[in-house]
Amino acid sequence: MTILQRQQSLQSGPDENLDPRNWDEVRALGHRMLDDMLDYAANIRERPVWSPIPDDVRARFRAALPAAPTALDEVYREFADFVLPYATGNVHPGFMGWVHGGGTAVGMLAEMLAAGLNANLGGRDHMPIEVERQIVEWMRSMYGFPAEASGIFVTGTSMANLMAVLVARTAALGSSARQHGVGHQGALLTAYTSKAAHGCITRAMDIAGCGSNALRNIAVDRDHRIDVEALRVQIARDREAGLAPFLVVGSAGTVDIGAIDDLAALGELCRQQKLWFHVDGAYGALGILAPALAPRLAGIESADSIALDFHKWGQVPYDAGFLLVRDGHRHRDAFAAPAAYLRRETRGLAAGSSWPCDIGPDLSRGFRALKTWFTLKTYGTERLGAVIARTCALAGYLEARIQAEPRLELMAPVQLNIVCFRYRAMEPCKINREIVADIHESGIAAPSTTVLDGQLAIRAAIVNHRTDVCDIDALIAAVLEFGDRRAGSSGDLVDVGDSPPLAM
Repeated sequence: MTILQRQQSLQSGPDENLDPRNWDEVRALGHRMLDDMLDYAANIRERPVWSPIPDDVRARFRAALPAAPTALDEVYREFADFVLPYATGNVHPGFMGWVHGGGTAVGMLAEMLAAGLNANLGGRDHMPIEVERQIVEWMRSMYGFPAEASGIFVTGTSMANLMAVLVARTAALGSSARQHGVGHQGALLTAYTSKAAHGCITRAMDIAGCGSNALRNIAVDRDHRIDVEALRVQIARDREAGLAPFLVVGSAGTVDIGAIDDLAALGELCRQQKLWFHVDGAYGALGILAPALAPRLAGIESADSIALDFHKWGQVPYDAGFLLVRDGHRHRDAFAAPAAYLRRETRGLAAGSSWPCDIGPDLSRGFRALKTWFTLKTYGTERLGAVIARTCALAGYLEARIQAEPRLELMAPVQLNIVCFRYRAMEPCKINREIVADIHESGIAAPSTTVLDGQLAIRAAIVNHRTDVCDIDALIAAVLEFGDRRAGSSGDLVDVGDSPPLAM
């Protein structure tokens, strides 16, 4: 085949690429999608928080891989009918089960813009990376980190915590461990966190090759904060045994009750012991934006690294995790891996070194920074801080409602925005587990459960900026109504007879 014949055979026709044949039709449908999703958020209170997925709906998503095309409006109709009604529910103000932010219309629009750009933020010289660098600079300023500090967007704090363990491991063993493995010295590495810390710290130690048994879970005090003196004793004991302590992970907002460790004391201990000090601030680190909460984070500025999620208290749509590292050189030592196809130049698109892929495991990275940039620019830190403070005030209101109701029992001190309580019953674990499931299926609210000192508790995490007093009242009413029914049906406490169903 001649070059001319090849050229003619490759001339694109209407079906040779994936652009629409009629841009106006797609534009009209796109506007409808946008209107529908704005209406979804604007009218979210008219919907149940969560709805069980019917068997026939679930079965639709067991269909074979499509070979033939389907009209876009048909695909969208399937989304609107069978995906949207059965979502997680964290857009709804009644969602209080897990620490999920509610998202915003601003973030949704920014996500659309990011998808339109389709930028890969692994590297090269383009403006989306500068947007991410702007946020890195803002985070340096927010937490009092030096100019040489580095930062990077990741999926979430689970990944950020893993990366922090890898940076700390490399700092302890030297960069040669990346080529030769952790070896004998690596087998001696020992890390420390509290018994109340998130389970992803244990997973991080496992994935990093240190082993989950190398993580010491230190006792906590009455407020669920790490016992700093017990930590000091354990470090000394491990050193005497020939082990190599290298990392302490403090918590800024524990997963169960939102406790904040004494970060100043941990920072001082780590300086004395020459240990890497990492703060898991998944949601609590952003409390620094609220003047009333910021003093409780004193000491976070002394951390060697901080992990946090903008998609929690920051209300940025999922996902938008972040890792900030005080020493950018050590950060790069843990991840940078030169390759011929990633050669850096001084001009052209391949300029702009260093690249984000030098400080993280991903070469393919989405433009998470844009929705975060839009959120910070649009609302400002003062308004975001006020939203954070309000969620804590609502938690205080929920605490007061619980303490005023004899049928309810507070299970842990309320420190930030998480409230753990239960309905009083003869079989409290069984009854409260059923109460939570009943509330989920009713669509009224979506709390979760946790276990504190061996006892199951209802856990309400108030994170959504839309949550209001009426949502707290609805949760309390639902717990009491379903609790009375459950207790009455089991002959436990009361017999409510033919109680009317709860209003949706």
